Amino acid sequence: MPSFATIDLGSNANRLLIVEAEAPGELRKVVSLRRPVRLGHRVFLTGRLDPQQVDACVAALKEFKKELDGRELTAVRAVVTASARDAVNSGDLIERAEREAGIRLEAISGTEEARLVKLAVDSRMQLGGYRSLLVDLGGGSLELSEVNHDEVRYSTSLEIGTVRLLESFLMAGEPVTDRQEKLLKSYIERMIGPIEDKFRRRRYDIVAGTGGNFDAIARLCPGPESDLPTIDVQAARALLPRMKKLTPIERQAAYGLRADRADVIVPALYVILRVADLARTEEIACPGVGLKEGMAVELVDKHYRVWDYSVDESAMARAAVHLGRRYHFDEPHATQVDRLACVLFDKLGAVHELGPSDRQLLRVAALLHDVGDFISSAAHHKHTQYIIENTDLMGLSQGQRIVVAAVARYHRRAMPSAKHASFKKLSPADRKRVRKLASLLRVADALDRAHRSKVRTVDVELQGEEIVITPRGSGDLALEVWTARRKAELFEKTFERDLRFELPAVRPARSPEAAEAN
Repeated sequence: MPSFATIDLGSNANRLLIVEAEAPGELRKVVSLRRPVRLGHRVFLTGRLDPQQVDACVAALKEFKKELDGRELTAVRAVVTASARDAVNSGDLIERAEREAGIRLEAISGTEEARLVKLAVDSRMQLGGYRSLLVDLGGGSLELSEVNHDEVRYSTSLEIGTVRLLESFLMAGEPVTDRQEKLLKSYIERMIGPIEDKFRRRRYDIVAGTGGNFDAIARLCPGPESDLPTIDVQAARALLPRMKKLTPIERQAAYGLRADRADVIVPALYVILRVADLARTEEIACPGVGLKEGMAVELVDKHYRVWDYSVDESAMARAAVHLGRRYHFDEPHATQVDRLACVLFDKLGAVHELGPSDRQLLRVAALLHDVGDFISSAAHHKHTQYIIENTDLMGLSQGQRIVVAAVARYHRRAMPSAKHASFKKLSPADRKRVRKLASLLRVADALDRAHRSKVRTVDVELQGEEIVITPRGSGDLALEVWTARRKAELFEKTFERDLRFELPAVRPARSPEAAEAN
């Protein structure tokens, strides 16, 4: 039976999950390990991962690797979240993880984290047909995602994780003072206040919380009986004043908590109660899943080829358009280039040999290729690269975002080169991917040279080592064809094929005599 493994290095703990799956949606848990490594210790204060915590993390990964080595695994994914996003020395952890433990780590963005958590929640409870708010609270960050009829409409990641709050505002091993509480609540308000209007516009049918603190509070403040544990918000409001007066050791004894939960549960209560106010709810469902389960669902679905890439693609495209509007991009031109790039991608599949996930990256790059105009039109391709690299986009990992940024950068001017530092850092496979996608993007952009969306479709013919492209549309397309011929060099070098552009044949006008005869 196919087996799959996921590893989540969070700010408060390291987790390993191994599942078996005979079919999509039929996951059976085989191994679930949790190691209380506080990778987020001091990172939110100093900007650096603590060396002792990195050592402990690598030790946990070595232990996880022993579990993996004895199994035939179909796919493995290992990620690190907010602690690595905020650390200047996160590369040290990623390098040591691969060198010493043989595990390749991926640092993921807050929006990617939210996307994967949504998959996990969806596997435990029905979100389709409802308006839901998903709340994922970790040690370093809080992810809020509004889901409407199974579609993520809005997602944000806020820097209010429990370890971050504990180490920034509270005293280790001590109760919470009135002054500390005031500072803590003020900070939470400052983070949530600017995005409050996006979530208070409507009531939610479901509010679901993920993360260990939700599960612990659901045990202490259980809501009405249902298929899943729930938190009674009023009971949680009553619990907080009692808990904050105790030291973490006293909380352990009074409430049966682990040591690494007893100190962060109070900051968690402050956040959860503020989110309950935001969502205007008195009950929060706790499905008991998280990031590692979401990754497992995705690995299984992709293995069995039931993963709906079109849903991902649509979500990414919406996120790209939303970002483009922030920079006042030329939306008609961007959507035209997107459409033409997709036509070229689909008709040239035998040439480029790329897959559905690459089509997604091409679409995002096509939609955003000119956003750098907001900064300066002179070198807008470079500004575009910077904007994309430094903006979270729903559905894109950090690595994918760097690829998209490079594709967009090379839609004009210089061709991809190892002389460019950002291109040199890419893996050989990603360099090849960037060249292929940028080749298609250059042609698509050229075919809308006048920004007038004159080209409706493109005919493509493979004639031996030559590819003939004939745009079809309205009006004179001579400028578009002339521009495309000038921008064909990257395509020809990448695919080692000649590219020929033809103007569509013009039908001769009918004579008056012929018209009269009809």
